[in-house]
Parts: sequence; structure tokens; C-alpha cells
Amino acid sequence: MSLVLQMRSERAQLVAQVQALAQVEAGGASLNVEQLAQFAQLETQINELTAKITRAESVERLAASTAVPVEESAQGNKGSPTHVSVHSEPTKPGVAMAQMVRLMVQAGGNQQVAAEMAKTGGYGADVHMALSTVTPGSGGVLVPENFSTSVIESLRPKSVVRKMGAISLPLNNGNLTMPRVLGNTQVTYLGTEEDIAITDMQFGDLKLSAKKAAAIVPISNDLLAYAGVNPRIDSQVSSDLAVSMGLSEDLHFIRGAGTGSLPKGLRYWALPGNVMGAPAGATLAIVDLYLGGMMLRLEGANVDLAGCGWIMAPRTIRWLQSLRDGNGNKAYPEIDAGMLKGYPVALTTQVPVNLGVGGDESEIYFVNFSDCYIGEDTTLAIAISTEASYKDAAGNTVSAFQRDQTLIRVISKHDFGPRHVESISVGTGITWGAGM
Repeated sequence: MSLVLQMRSERAQLVAQVQALAQVEAGGASLNVEQLAQFAQLETQINELTAKITRAESVERLAASTAVPVEESAQGNKGSPTHVSVHSEPTKPGVAMAQMVRLMVQAGGNQQVAAEMAKTGGYGADVHMALSTVTPGSGGVLVPENFSTSVIESLRPKSVVRKMGAISLPLNNGNLTMPRVLGNTQVTYLGTEEDIAITDMQFGDLKLSAKKAAAIVPISNDLLAYAGVNPRIDSQVSSDLAVSMGLSEDLHFIRGAGTGSLPKGLRYWALPGNVMGAPAGATLAIVDLYLGGMMLRLEGANVDLAGCGWIMAPRTIRWLQSLRDGNGNKAYPEIDAGMLKGYPVALTTQVPVNLGVGGDESEIYFVNFSDCYIGEDTTLAIAISTEASYKDAAGNTVSAFQRDQTLIRVISKHDFGPRHVESISVGTGITWGAGM
């Protein structure tokens, strides 16, 4: 065990003793003189160890930055190695987390062994430091914030809600409260010597609280074993993690019921008057009037349309793309450029196409995404298993052990909501494209 890891282990034991003393007071009792002295002594030891750890970490970073390749001595001649090879340049953030996960897999979940493998295997110094400093959490090993923040940012092109402009804000202690205006101030014109009427604005709060979301990514053990000689595989692992997390987010940010531990999605934030059933018939005139009616719901509430956009299922957008006018021209040629009636459009399979009594209905969303907020805890937790089971896309239970796979579970905490519910309109009962 390295000196840094040994000192961290000692500090963790001291912290546990301090926490045990704190529990005495938490239970309503008071610390006696001996316990108070012990508390002060432990606090001093923890501070001294923290200072030593900081210095030791600085030494490791300096050593990493001056490391010499295994094949060369410090003078550049061939000979016996005098330093372990560690790259000093930071690894690409998403790849760094993938390497961290892969090393944890190869080490059988042993963090200390994984850290040593990173140190001796030519990995970036940041990967080695991350594995040396991460701590176990209730959901698995906690990913360092600089890694997890980069992974969360990589979700933007994977999650349509993020891509369309939803604003991400950190949750403070798992909660975020944002004031919102419920009613506008009334402006009046006055005559000579008339009093100004008191017309207070009405306010409410958007309250977001951390909801736990888990994504499971199965990865072939052959692929993980081959990653050591093909760095592109780390990028593949990173991409798989981001895609799985992005799909999980969209599933709940769009249609989460908001019950129990679930976030409330766009579908259930929308005002009842902004939820519009599809009309009978599917002529161009009917469809165009219906889409315009969805937009009108926001315009009538003075919503800023600059941040608006559409979300719909792939079959819906493809049907609209194939719609023709009386002259055989495309009714919405702008769809080819990712726009619909002047606003960006995104497709996602997380908008279902099996709703309704007949099991063939879908939905359309027109939303001011700049008015939607994602409150998120920037800490991610990862857990690894080669024996657990999971359900595939068809709902079949798959054994990771039988498939020779490793399951990586990523847990994130976040919540979602709009500042103004008037910023959402939902089209329901959409059967356009059914049977395509």
C-alpha cells in the first residue's frame, strides 16, 4: 500500500471515532470531560494527517510529471528503469472515467489494487489520483467531481431535453428552490393627484430535490480485456455510459409521473388546458392548424418563444417529413434541417408510440426549454458486477455471468421542472405514422 493510501486509511479510522462521539450528542446526551479531550485530540490528529496527505500528494504529482519511460534512464540511455511510467498530461475526461471503471473491473473491485495498476500501467496521473482518492458510498464507489462533471456535460448531445436547452443547476444539499412569478404587475394610468394602486406581483417556488436514477451498462469482458491495447475502447465504454444515462434521463424528464421517488416530467407539469388531444383526420390543413394551436397555447401566455422547440417520436417526425401539399411538394421541407414551423425539433424513442386504448398513440411536445431546469448532484456512484442479471430491451432477464459480461451501474441524483408551467404544451393521441 502506498504511503498516501496508508495515511488516508488512518485518517478514515480517526474520522470514524469522531463520528461515534458526535452520535452521543446527536442522541441528546452531552460529552463528558474525557470525551471532550478525546474529541480535541482526534481533531488535531486528523488535521495533522490531512496536512501530511496534502504534501505526499504533491510529491506524487511532481513524480508523475517527471516520470521517465521504462525503456530509458534519466539520462535518456537504454538501461534499467529508475521510475515508473506515468503520463503527466490529463486524460480526456470521459475517457478518464472509462479507464477508472475498467481498472476497477480488472482489479475485481479493489480500489487500492486499481490505483496501483493505474500507477504502474502508464495511465494518466489524474486517473491514478482519482482511484487513490475515491471513497465508497452507499451506491458504490464515488466518482471524483472533476470526472463526474465532465460525464454529465457529455450527456448534452445524448439527452434531447438537455440538447434542446434545459438549464443545469447544482443541487445544494440535495435541494434547489427557485422563485417564479405567478401573476404580472398591473400597470395603471393616473390622473392628477390620484393615488397609485398597490398591485403586488404574485410569486411561487419551483422546488427540486434529488431523485436517484440508475443506469446499467453491460460490457463484454473480451472488450474490457482488449482495451489495454486499443484506447478507442475506452471511448466506446464512455459513450455507452453517456447514452444509457441520457436515455434514462429523457424517459423521466419527458414522462415521469412525479410520484414517489420519480421526477415529474413535461407531460405531468403541463397545465390541463395545454394538453391537446389530436383531431380527427390527418389532412395537411388539419395537422398544420393543430400544430399552430400547440404553439398558440404558449403565445397566449406571453411565453418567450426564443427558447422553444419540439420533441416527438421518430415515427411522428418521419410522417410529417413525408407529408405533401396539393402540388406534391413537401409540406415541411425544413424538417430536413432539423426544424419544424421555425423551431428546432428533436426525436427520441423515449416518447412512446404504444399509448391509448389501441396501443398505437404517441405524443408531441412544444416547450420553452430555456424555462426548464435540471437540478443535479454532481456526484456519480459506480458499482461493478460480473454476476448480477439485467433486463434487455425486450424485457428478457440476462445473466452477466452466462454472457461473460461485466455490468456497470451508474447512479446519479437529479430532479427536473419548469419555472412556469405555461411553457409546456402537449399533443396527445397522435396516431400519425402508425403502421409505418
